[in-house]
Amino acid sequence: MTSHHHYTQADMHYLQLLSQSFPTIAAASTEIINLEAIMALPKGTEHFLADIHGESEAFRHILKNASGNIKRKVNELFGNSIRESEKKELCTLIYYPEQKLELIKAREADLGDWYRITIHQLVKVCRDVSSKYTRSKVHKSLPEEFSYIIQELLHESLSDIDKAAYVSVIVDTIISTGRADDFICAICNVIQRLAIDQLHILGDIYDRGPGAHIIMDTLRQYHSWDIQWGNHDILWMGASAGNDACICNVLRLCLRYANLTTIEEYGINLVPLATFALETYGDDPCEEFLPKLLPGNSMDDKERQLTAKMHKAIAVIQFKEEAAIFERHPEWGMLGRCLFNHIDYTQGICTIDGKAYEMKSCHFPTIDPKKPNKMTSAEADLMMKLHHSFRICEKLKKHIRTLLSHGCMYTISNSNLLFHASCPLNDDGSLKEVEIYPGISYCGKDLMHNIGMMIRAAFTSNNSAESSTEEYPHDYARDYFLYLWCGKDSPLFDKSKMATFERYFLKDKETYKEEKGNYFKLRDSEDVCDRILDAFEVKGNNRHIINGHVPVHASKGENPIKAGGKLMVIDGGFSEAYHSETGIAGYTLVYHSRGFQLVQHEPFTSQQDAVVREIDIKSTTQIIEMSAHRMLVADTDKGTELKSQVVDLKELLYAYRHGIIKEKRI
Repeated sequence: MTSHHHYTQADMHYLQLLSQSFPTIAAASTEIINLEAIMALPKGTEHFLADIHGESEAFRHILKNASGNIKRKVNELFGNSIRESEKKELCTLIYYPEQKLELIKAREADLGDWYRITIHQLVKVCRDVSSKYTRSKVHKSLPEEFSYIIQELLHESLSDIDKAAYVSVIVDTIISTGRADDFICAICNVIQRLAIDQLHILGDIYDRGPGAHIIMDTLRQYHSWDIQWGNHDILWMGASAGNDACICNVLRLCLRYANLTTIEEYGINLVPLATFALETYGDDPCEEFLPKLLPGNSMDDKERQLTAKMHKAIAVIQFKEEAAIFERHPEWGMLGRCLFNHIDYTQGICTIDGKAYEMKSCHFPTIDPKKPNKMTSAEADLMMKLHHSFRICEKLKKHIRTLLSHGCMYTISNSNLLFHASCPLNDDGSLKEVEIYPGISYCGKDLMHNIGMMIRAAFTSNNSAESSTEEYPHDYARDYFLYLWCGKDSPLFDKSKMATFERYFLKDKETYKEEKGNYFKLRDSEDVCDRILDAFEVKGNNRHIINGHVPVHASKGENPIKAGGKLMVIDGGFSEAYHSETGIAGYTLVYHSRGFQLVQHEPFTSQQDAVVREIDIKSTTQIIEMSAHRMLVADTDKGTELKSQVVDLKELLYAYRHGIIKEKRI
């Protein structure tokens, strides 16, 4: 805004608008005092998770324990004043109040005494986690029925003897009126909520594990979060938008990991696929397609056989559907991936780049060697049913809308650049121009932004009013999900090829190699990371790139912190499929007012173990960066926003005091 005296018409218009919210000098002054006070508070805690892959129990536990942040607070507060076992019990109570209370009540002889001590301890923890927020923010997070009582307890000082008696009476009354259990549950939930101010999810909620729908339901209730979409989220978004190749990929992955829970929860009808698979592959052992069973997932032989047949049926249709899209878009340069065209069906040989490879099996009852990518009428009929099933699923639509409203391809938060996998680079580490629509190319920030616009275009219908302003046609955008999933220059994939076909059908393991893109080869260089951060206009002395996507092989000594601390890779490693490979259950990152803590987790066993045996996820914390001074709200993006609001309010005060704008009497 132009400063004093020289108000343009736009300035006046803006000040008039502002004066409606702050109609008097007193109101504007109070707001300035309020904003200045907020800026002096410690920065809220940010929590970064990635690659949750349907592991809903582990995800919910990590939300509850704030990646060890609550345990850290309990240790700081009670140190050596209570026993280790009591601290453990208090933490478990905070994470799972309802379940833990049942166990404690069954064994506690003097329940009144236990209630009294515990409520005082919980109030102490709650006071600590709420200390970095304004009273009004804390007030908003309190449950209505206990709001007044919790506020009284939080703001009373126990060192004052009269006050101590007052607090004791409140606590005694809670117990004597039989409200202790409800009160404990309420205050534990407040602690969980206040322990994390903002949750960042760096992609891949879907696939592999059984509970993606539960994670989405949990997030829909969560107070403040954002997501940078991962390749597996994009696959489900593509399926929901009606991309048939994405629908096939989604089903194939569910069958591969024998994980049909999410599909069933969404009400996707798989009976037509099972019927088709039995009719078509009834006498085929489908050995390459037997599902990968994770520990605890037992299947009888008959089920495994049926799953393998369904798996093969959908894989064959997938390669045909993909070929149709690649043929529609020769500009993607992916026609070489139409591998059914390269098979000698009598010899059982597939030729890739002029080299002949022997096939594991060559039983393709639905393929006509003259037109290998043409669907049979039975396959086309099946796809119509599956397509319909995905398109009408209300619950899936609701979850995808949530991903769209909370997400994008990248975000910048407090000098941290977050994206799921990669930023395409040239061999020399400069940002790579990628064509995302015939004749339209972008790199870096513009590439990410425009891919986000493309994804949104797939969800606006061709005839809607908003589509006339769309840069990208709806049909092209819908096809583009497949490129994002497996295209060489997709920021969500960034490899030479996706060797799904080779792994299923070819004997020679050399063909399974997927060459990683330049980002993965060069991301350990500080210069390259700085170049990317500059291109995205990330400011600040301590800037970082934070990614998920690639599991960190900790057991082989790989370090999640790269490029001299400029890049952190925090693949959650939640997925059981990876545990043997990585040796751990991944990382999460906590960024509080004193700095960054990278938390390495061991696998989560179960909620039952957490409640009964008080087994928290064993987490080791690596302090990455501690700032010399405690970071305040003033040091964050929010602080920058508040500072400019203060400037505007001071202008409004000036305008009131000089009669440029009249105060409104209330």
